[in-house]
Amino acid sequence: MNSYRVRLTVIMVVMVGFSVLAAGIFMGKTFKTNHLNALEDNLVREMKIILDGMDWRHGEPGELYEYYTEKAVRYKEITESRITFISGDGTVVGDSDHDPKMMDNHANRIEVVEAREGGVGKAIRHSDTLDANLLYVAMQVEPGKQQSDIIRMALSLQEVDASMQRIWMALFIGLLILFAVAALISYRIARGLTRPLEQITRVAKRIKSMDYRARVTVKSNDEIGELGLAINAMADGLQVQMARIHQNESQLASVLDNMINGIVMIDRGGRVVLLNRRAEEVLGFSARELVGRHYTEAKQQYELAQIIQDGLEQREHLREEITFYFPEERLLDLNLVPIFDENEDFGGVLLVLQDVSAIKRLERMRSEFVANVSHELKTPIAAVKGFAETLLGGAVNDPETARSFLQIIYDESDRLNRLIGDILELSKIESRRVPLMFSPIELGPFVSKTVELMESEAARKSIGLTMKVEPGLYVEADEDRLRQIVMNLLSNGINYTPDGGVVSILVEPVLQPWMEGMNEADVDYEHIRISITDTGIGIPKKDLPRIFERFYRVDKARSRSSGGTGLGLSIVKHLVELHKGTIQLESNVGIGSTFTIELPVLQQ
Repeated sequence: MNSYRVRLTVIMVVMVGFSVLAAGIFMGKTFKTNHLNALEDNLVREMKIILDGMDWRHGEPGELYEYYTEKAVRYKEITESRITFISGDGTVVGDSDHDPKMMDNHANRIEVVEAREGGVGKAIRHSDTLDANLLYVAMQVEPGKQQSDIIRMALSLQEVDASMQRIWMALFIGLLILFAVAALISYRIARGLTRPLEQITRVAKRIKSMDYRARVTVKSNDEIGELGLAINAMADGLQVQMARIHQNESQLASVLDNMINGIVMIDRGGRVVLLNRRAEEVLGFSARELVGRHYTEAKQQYELAQIIQDGLEQREHLREEITFYFPEERLLDLNLVPIFDENEDFGGVLLVLQDVSAIKRLERMRSEFVANVSHELKTPIAAVKGFAETLLGGAVNDPETARSFLQIIYDESDRLNRLIGDILELSKIESRRVPLMFSPIELGPFVSKTVELMESEAARKSIGLTMKVEPGLYVEADEDRLRQIVMNLLSNGINYTPDGGVVSILVEPVLQPWMEGMNEADVDYEHIRISITDTGIGIPKKDLPRIFERFYRVDKARSRSSGGTGLGLSIVKHLVELHKGTIQLESNVGIGSTFTIELPVLQQ
């Protein structure tokens, strides 16, 4: 923009300079011409006065030299101009500055020729004698006569030339001053014209740098003002469009980042152009490591690279299930979809990664559940059917045998009833169709009543029940479901504790490290802990991770003989989670087990 301003300034200065120079030259020439014309007119008037005041004589040249020379010298003193008298044939008969006898014939002099033709003639010639230009003006003595005598006056132009030099010098100095003033004014004008353009240029560069808030300050209604308004309108449109694009990009990025499936976009050249967060987790690579690089640079297993290559070559939908072992073992359902643009040109492939490990695991658990339920139902049904057939076969006639078989049938049907009841209960709990009625529960009386309900069962095995509850503890929970949790754990401890053992329950607040040493009245605890400990047979460490699974038993024969269904601990775990709590198990074989439940005091 500065170069444009300089060019505009130079153009304006040159135009002004040429204009002034041309005007000055024209004025100088006009002045000189007018000055010479004025001198010529003065000389003509003076010559007329001379002719009017002198006696013009004719005769032999020798007789006329003295007369005319004297007159010429005399009139020169008056007019301060050189005077020459020329006869009709061109002979000089008198001159104020030279001897006429020594002078050439002047018939062919320009001013003489013009005077004979028009009455008055003039010429400007350089005088070697005076080393100056002279103005010669000749006039006929007898106008209209072809061979009329001629009077001529000559005037030095030194003063005229000096005057012209002064004029040219003044013109040159004035031109320089005018150039300076014109340059200053032109620069200010150019700056005034280019400043809005500079602002528009700066705004355009900011818009180019994606600063769409930049605006041109419009101060005029001319073409530059309209250009500024157009730039502002363009910036407004771009700002709206970019805001919409950013919103769409943000929405798309949010969708991609929160998808449960991994998305990988690969262009036709095999370069990764998009990788969402889930794909990073599944593949074990970050987007920074893969985007812009060829898919083969990802050190993944051969099957994945092969299906991508097949998709790029075949350009059709491919589906495959692959087990991944890095970063962890997963079963993935791969869908490779070709991408075509609006012109049906192939643009690459879209790889969709779906982790179906959980689905397969659920299917396996469902199959195992169905198998376990079928097995658990089949056992009592088979027993009932077998003993009923025995009775029908004649054993009913033996009262003692019949009574024994009927008792077994009753026990198995009761066990079958409990199993069906637990299955239905677990199904409702897992589907969250169990409405919980939360209310404040004082844990001291609650635990006492629960232990009291279990005392008869413990007494049959001479097992001691002990409890320790800190006074004043409250918790917000569903009382019936909380009692179901505690009774299941107490029953479990009683069933797996040998005769004469001990089952204890401890209820206490969960204190944070910074609460230790504080007065109990000042402690505002957020969780309570319920610990149920037995001195039973314990659980091997290898079985601890699966102890809360449905129908999982450590000792199947012992569980079946105790009347357990294998669903109690699973029901307990789900009920604890419905109370937003946690349950943990610590156990040592031959020493006993401890179930620890932590529940929030208030349900949010």
